[in-house]
Amino acid sequence: MAEQKRDYYEVLGVDKGADDAAIKKAYRVLAKKYHPDMNPGDAEAEKKFKEASEAYAVLSDPEKRRQYDQFGHAAFGEGGAGGFGGFDFSGADFGDIFSDIFGDLFGGGRSRGHSNGPMRGANLRASVRITFEEAVFGCKKEVELTVKETCKTCNGSGAKPGTSAQTCSTCGGKGQVVTIKQNIFGTVRNVQTCPDCQGTGKVIKDKCSDCQGTGYIPMKKRYSVDIPAGIDNGQSTRLPGLGEPGINGGPRGDVLIEVIVGRHPIFQRQDFDIYSTVPVSFAVAALGGEILIDTVDGKVIYDVKPGTQTDTRVRLRSKGVPSWRNKDMRGDHYVTLVVQVPDKLKPEAKELLKQFDELTGDTLNAAAKMSGRKESEEDTKDNGGKNGKKKKLWK
Repeated sequence: MAEQKRDYYEVLGVDKGADDAAIKKAYRVLAKKYHPDMNPGDAEAEKKFKEASEAYAVLSDPEKRRQYDQFGHAAFGEGGAGGFGGFDFSGADFGDIFSDIFGDLFGGGRSRGHSNGPMRGANLRASVRITFEEAVFGCKKEVELTVKETCKTCNGSGAKPGTSAQTCSTCGGKGQVVTIKQNIFGTVRNVQTCPDCQGTGKVIKDKCSDCQGTGYIPMKKRYSVDIPAGIDNGQSTRLPGLGEPGINGGPRGDVLIEVIVGRHPIFQRQDFDIYSTVPVSFAVAALGGEILIDTVDGKVIYDVKPGTQTDTRVRLRSKGVPSWRNKDMRGDHYVTLVVQVPDKLKPEAKELLKQFDELTGDTLNAAAKMSGRKESEEDTKDNGGKNGKKKKLWK
């Protein structure tokens, strides 16, 4: 018994009212997924590819789609109502789709650039270490790079003086080789970069002894780099046109300089804001007063409010990091105030602190008062003729 065909709209996963663009997009996805060249030896993938191709061939053709909507699969069967006398793929625009998917793998698609055309050179990468302050305000640094300079012996041709590069016999100077194979749609062109000339279309038989046929000599050079204000750790600045040479007359690539920012003993950075912690004496926190705060711009005076609690955070506007995207913008500096408790006191200071405590709530005796404990004295005893001593007992 012949296997029953699935509905073409179901095969492509589109609604019956789908327009041509939606049908083409759906088929492109399935063709890329199940094409035999993408799934060699997979019989199931090949089956699904043929099924999707058949559905697209019908639904992409206005007349065939009208017949299918009216009669279903019978429109294309032998003696069917549509009178097509058997299904075929004629009229379907497969070449454009496969050109989109596989480039020049299939003929008939839109033209792609030849591989032996001008190509931009690759980028080079280097790194430089800078301080926290240099990252905030910007600086100039020097970097040493190994770059490729045009060989003076052959003037960049790569050929031995007195000789020249010759047209590649494998690709005929096109930089590409074409192979032909058969597919369910007929003849298929497979275009690849020529392995002998690497896409240049030229081969050098007598190579320059200085550059070994490359046309370039590696040289060490020093460059001055402008590090922009506000750059952060791991970000890069660019030296345009100093990277690897281009191919076939293409422009050079760039040099990307990554910055490594050193740690600061006081400041921490988050985006364009700076954070730090500043100690505040107990007296200043309680009574208020002026303190000095270190910023990247130097020391600034800040007026602490009376009764300031530890871990209070204050904001110093526009004392952070400048934005390298917008020179008129700058981050803020957030300072956490930490109240310091003295760990060593002179007797006089202790006495004054006790007096202060008695006037501000008597917190030193608060626990005893809350627990209801009473102080009493033990009778004075004559201890071997010595003066008796009072001993405090807690009940």
